[in-house]
Amino acid sequence: MTDLVNLVHYARILGMPAARLWFSLPEALPVPQEGSRVVDDERRAVPPDVHRSQDTWRATRRYLNTHRAQLAAAASQLYLKDTRLVDAPLLTTAQWCPPEPVLLERVRLTWTGSPKLPLVDGSEPEAGQALPLRAPGRSFDRYTQAVRYIAAPSLFENRPSYRLTGVDWTADGSGELSFGLATYFDKLDVSEAIGHEFAAAAQRADSAVSWGALPLRRMINDPFDLDLRAVVPAITTLLLRVRPSGEATFLLHWRDPGKVATAGGLYDTIPAGEFQPSTVMGDPAGPDFDLWRNIVRELNEELLGAPEYDGSSSRPLDYDRWPLYRSLQRARATGHLRAYCFGIGCDALTLAATIPSAIVIADSVFDELFGEVVQTNAEGVTVTRWNGQDTTAGIPFTEQNIIQFLTSEPMAPPGAACLALAWKHRDLLIGS
Repeated sequence: MTDLVNLVHYARILGMPAARLWFSLPEALPVPQEGSRVVDDERRAVPPDVHRSQDTWRATRRYLNTHRAQLAAAASQLYLKDTRLVDAPLLTTAQWCPPEPVLLERVRLTWTGSPKLPLVDGSEPEAGQALPLRAPGRSFDRYTQAVRYIAAPSLFENRPSYRLTGVDWTADGSGELSFGLATYFDKLDVSEAIGHEFAAAAQRADSAVSWGALPLRRMINDPFDLDLRAVVPAITTLLLRVRPSGEATFLLHWRDPGKVATAGGLYDTIPAGEFQPSTVMGDPAGPDFDLWRNIVRELNEELLGAPEYDGSSSRPLDYDRWPLYRSLQRARATGHLRAYCFGIGCDALTLAATIPSAIVIADSVFDELFGEVVQTNAEGVTVTRWNGQDTTAGIPFTEQNIIQFLTSEPMAPPGAACLALAWKHRDLLIGS
């Protein structure tokens, strides 16, 4: 899979015509407008059973994307109470979540290379509910294939990603996380299919969805078993901007479902992104294999509106020559910025893993490095007004606001977990 990802990347860099390649370039197809001649011609050409199957799939996908918060809360009820994080539909265990936040520099990463193939990859017959027909009697092989050809968002590209293979939190307040290499679609082929399956069952059910209606989810009977599926985590970070008075604010992002493949239509914390190398050209176990550097790349993208480091450069990112990275490193060294890890958890709806974390940064340093953050980026918009007030400098980090977002607003489970855990450990994080 990694070799094919590299070939796709090289073909794009060199501008090779698709007709001369033995493999397909994973580009989203142009989406014809409803009522256009193209759509009418396509519908006349597509067999009725295929057309009905894809229309049903598309409607369920739309329902999934517009009800993720409610569906996540409902899906969390399938699991034991002691695996559910209080105030957020995120699943975790004592083995995955340390008793208090751990400074990021005390989290050691270990490279394990190419892990063994997962037992469940989304191609099983049990995934059939989530896979529409592509031809009479023939379904799409994987969920990402269906997304690409039926309902592709603007950001939908398969890339090398880090796969979690081991978790160990120690009593001395440190931890070790082990990783190998996988791809982003390895994650989506299972996680989004599981979410789709639950959404379809919820549409049919008159009461709570039961395990009997969820054959693919039943295959992941232990969401914390790292061998069952490819656990490819994102890193979701709450940025707390602290004034000299001790008051703090935080930033939120609304994820546009037309632009992103996951967590569309939800509020999430800033920054958030997949744990991935910045380029396919370098060593995946090299400088990119670092939680903090991944967070800095997301800060650059989501706060400053910079293009994503998507592997299109011919050389790996040189962090030591990057002014933003050097400035943030100085802030860490002088104590004006601290970064923490809360552990690891899974979205109850999709079982997609995340590493919830927090950055605590002095207000003056934030102003110097980021100024006024961009309002719109490639994944959605920053929340700049809330409850009739200007929140360009952040939403006040108060109990009232935290409760409102956790109980009354459509929050992505990883972002909700960051808010809940930051409020729980606020004395450690900001000393108030």
